[in-house]
Amino acid sequence: MVDADGTTSAETAEALLEELIRASEQASPAELPEAVNRYVQAMGLGRVVVYLIDLQQRRLLPLDEGEEELEVDGSLAGWAYRTDSLRVAEDGAGGLLVWLPLVNAAERLGVLCFRIKALDGHTLWRCRVLASFLALIITSKRTYIDSFAQRTRTRPMQLNTEMLRAFLPPRSIGTGRVVSTAVVEPAYELGGDAFDHSFTEEILHATILDAMGHDLASGLTTSVAMAGCRNARRTGADLAQLVAAVDQALSRALPDQFCTGIFAQLHMPTGVLHWCNCGHPPPLLIRRHRLHQKALVRPPEPPLGLPASLSGDSRQVHETALEPGDQILLYTDGIVEARDEAGEQFGLERFADYIIRSTAAGQNASEVLRLLIHAILDQGKNELSDDATILMIEWQPPVAA
Repeated sequence: MVDADGTTSAETAEALLEELIRASEQASPAELPEAVNRYVQAMGLGRVVVYLIDLQQRRLLPLDEGEEELEVDGSLAGWAYRTDSLRVAEDGAGGLLVWLPLVNAAERLGVLCFRIKALDGHTLWRCRVLASFLALIITSKRTYIDSFAQRTRTRPMQLNTEMLRAFLPPRSIGTGRVVSTAVVEPAYELGGDAFDHSFTEEILHATILDAMGHDLASGLTTSVAMAGCRNARRTGADLAQLVAAVDQALSRALPDQFCTGIFAQLHMPTGVLHWCNCGHPPPLLIRRHRLHQKALVRPPEPPLGLPASLSGDSRQVHETALEPGDQILLYTDGIVEARDEAGEQFGLERFADYIIRSTAAGQNASEVLRLLIHAILDQGKNELSDDATILMIEWQPPVAA
């Protein structure tokens, strides 16, 4: 409890934190806000509301029943989400609204809103610690509690999309050296597009896939390809072996299906990038706010899943060295082929220009892609003729002392 002088002893704070951890582990999604607010009130932090971002990153949806949802664009809550920054405002009743981003590593989950009487450095520190704790709790619970998925959806999802999304990793991952972030649309009617990214030791692994068709079979094709990729990666396969494993998985399980894709590995300490392009649009390199369109163009390999007589004996792996600040873009053709109402394609140049301008304006990597995919959707009145997926890698190693 808060002492008479408005402070909380270290012993009391530790006991309250232990109680919060225990309560959070056992709480259902409906009980979690109550458990958190018991801790918040006992610590003298007022009251807190948890908002989660929806699937398309347009709305912030409260866990608490009775609270209003908020728009990401045009609200203080959205500002905190978009910039990963603190935002403070008067609440109109003599107190403050303190908005904090809810982030797990590089993944943006939503925001917290503290309704509090006053704010000082120590109180803000406690609010930030609670935000970090809640991000971990929500990330762990959403893997087995469907209520979080239900809360972040605004309409029903197609069966093939449900299957494919079950394989997708978090939207963004990162370390002190690199960020990998992705977006995929249509969010509720996704067909055969997918992305994957993960870390092993000092390597970032990134993959983008585009299966033939736009139905359950195409989603199954992509899912098998992703499973083959992960299985090979987790057994220590090098890049050539990994691609061969995906080829084999598809040709055995789905001999009539194929897909295109790019498999990439970035050595984070040095910036050395290896990749294999299997019938897919080539990766793009943006360096010093300029598109180097041909920098990563190489003769493509055949698509994945073709018979051995067509795919050849082995896949060619390419290598290049990145410079600090470089951005690598993997994308599916639905991005550049998206059309506006007049029938004009979004195009490669506009695609890259949007990335460059948003980055130059100071937007973080995740926000750059959020803005870009919304621009593509908005130009076509939220209708796409094909799946549209982007994965962006940003290599920014620490500056040597």
